[in-house]
Amino acid sequence: MDLSRRRFLSRSAAAGAVAPTLAAAPALAATPAATAPAPWGATPSPRQWKWHQRGMYAFVHFSMNTFTGKEWGYGDEKPEWFNPTDFSADQIVLAAKSAGMTGVILTAKHHDGFCLWQTQLTEHSIRNSHYKGGKGDIVAEMGEAARRHGLSYGLYLSPWDRNHPEYGRPAYVDYYRAQLTELCTRYGKLFEVWFDGANGGDGYYGGARETRHIDAPRYYNWPSIIALVHQMQPDACTFDPLGADIRWVGNEDGVAGDPCWPTMPNKPYEQDVGNSGLRGGEIWWPAETDVSIRPGWFYHPDEDTKVKSPERLVRLFDESVGRGTNLNLNLPPDQRGRLADHDVAVLASFGDAMRATFARDLAKGAVAHASAVRGPRFAPAAVLDGRAETYWSTPDAVHTPTLTLDLAPGTRFDVVRVAEYLPLGVRVTRFAIEAEIGGQWQRLAEKECIGAQRVVRLPAPIAPRRVRLVILDAPACPAIREFALFKSVAPVPVAAPAPRSSDVLSTLGWRVVDASAPGAQALLDGEVETLWTQPVPTAGHPATVTLDIGRAVTLGGFSLTPPRHLAPDATPPRGYRVETSLDGQAWQAQGEGEFSNIAYALATQRIGFAAPVQARYLRLAFAQPALPDRAVLAIAGVGGFSGALPR
Repeated sequence: MDLSRRRFLSRSAAAGAVAPTLAAAPALAATPAATAPAPWGATPSPRQWKWHQRGMYAFVHFSMNTFTGKEWGYGDEKPEWFNPTDFSADQIVLAAKSAGMTGVILTAKHHDGFCLWQTQLTEHSIRNSHYKGGKGDIVAEMGEAARRHGLSYGLYLSPWDRNHPEYGRPAYVDYYRAQLTELCTRYGKLFEVWFDGANGGDGYYGGARETRHIDAPRYYNWPSIIALVHQMQPDACTFDPLGADIRWVGNEDGVAGDPCWPTMPNKPYEQDVGNSGLRGGEIWWPAETDVSIRPGWFYHPDEDTKVKSPERLVRLFDESVGRGTNLNLNLPPDQRGRLADHDVAVLASFGDAMRATFARDLAKGAVAHASAVRGPRFAPAAVLDGRAETYWSTPDAVHTPTLTLDLAPGTRFDVVRVAEYLPLGVRVTRFAIEAEIGGQWQRLAEKECIGAQRVVRLPAPIAPRRVRLVILDAPACPAIREFALFKSVAPVPVAAPAPRSSDVLSTLGWRVVDASAPGAQALLDGEVETLWTQPVPTAGHPATVTLDIGRAVTLGGFSLTPPRHLAPDATPPRGYRVETSLDGQAWQAQGEGEFSNIAYALATQRIGFAAPVQARYLRLAFAQPALPDRAVLAIAGVGGFSGALPR
């Protein structure tokens, strides 16, 4: 386990007792003509191995929801609502590049079915928008900008389409395959094709306005769709379903399991297994960690002050890339078609800090030696050469050796990075990092899984005489391609953005008139950490809350914020029924519906009325939990806004 600052200092005197025999173990005789070790377990395909070396790239959620204020569109949106006033693919791509991103993945079509490219397959597309008189092509512009600035390009195509009349029937699958064919043949080389896991439910469906359920694996025939992508884009990794190259990490928080194995059982995805993977799993199905720089996936003006800080992005790096996954960080453009200035500044600060931290491997120039060596081709010095295809290894019978670096005097570091040569499989089960300070060996960290890379951040810089990697448990001889040391550089803080004009109503002065459970005042305090909780609603007994705004206002809709982190037994509501009143006696229904993706995105939901109304009182009812197996309904906040959302 990691050593906290306090335990690090308290154990320094006694740490010399930690594994002293490992350093003294005699080296086994090297075999000059030794061949490479045989692979162990599942191994990555060439395109997966290349994907593992990408590290971080950007997600760009930009579509109809940017203009409607939603996270999931219903599918009945008018194409003319999509109208960015100053779209700049270069600004978006350069901001991603400033953060150290290696690529960009664009949402070519989200669940509402609106297409950002010049397709003739549907009328629900950019050619029927006002953007560039219907001649624009966001997919093309983003791809050209990515390549212009040296980044790879990928595309997201939602399998669910809440607009298409044939969704749920065989004809839609033909349509979806035709869309994929357009995207994979018109826009150059792609490094990733992203299939979202959300499939089936309520939708417009060409005017049917109904619920359609599907058996996704059987309906889409994912193996055939994945094969189609690979036929057209051989180097593109596919995301999500069983048979794809990459799996979901199991949350949208940007946090991988610790450990997070790249192998999985050869069966349909299970969320709890997906977060940590399975040691010795049958198939190579590594995790991609996705998260947005803002609470929501699409841009919302009321989240301008909720952008993750550069310091938080550094922690996200440690919790994703530092655990062997790739980080897919979402950067949502605003209604201009640009990233907000504050988001750009945060990305630049984060990128500058990461470049400064990893610019120089302080282990360069160290003398590397090991308790065992397989042969000259696999010498300990291979971990210092910065090459992805060379590695240190030992004879087949030696599974738990030690690799030691004798450091130059005064070498100070607080970040350690180790990496395995993945074409031979994940060979190390458990390892430790130790340092010799004042003649005493101290254990700095003990972890499971090295994989693509393991970043260990220490509580404070140290200047040891020697540092070593101790393999504690492994089913085969190791193949370590990197053992690197760095001194962290903190990001420059970015000042909070100035408040901007907004139609969001302040909840100061609002009060709870009635509620189905105590503690509902927590809905109005503006803090996502304080929650209104109660047992989940049952049939005929919804959770309800009635709020007094304090005066009659123009109310265009309401917002609901779920907890940012759900307790194991908690769930937000699945949907809502909303009413308004001027006097608290006569009530007018303003609608009912779903909170889209609320259980996984955990983002603020904005629900617009058919038209703004005059109201003093707001009454909400929640009849069902979003997650049916949870016992507690939890809501962090409720608010309102005066303007109308497009309908």
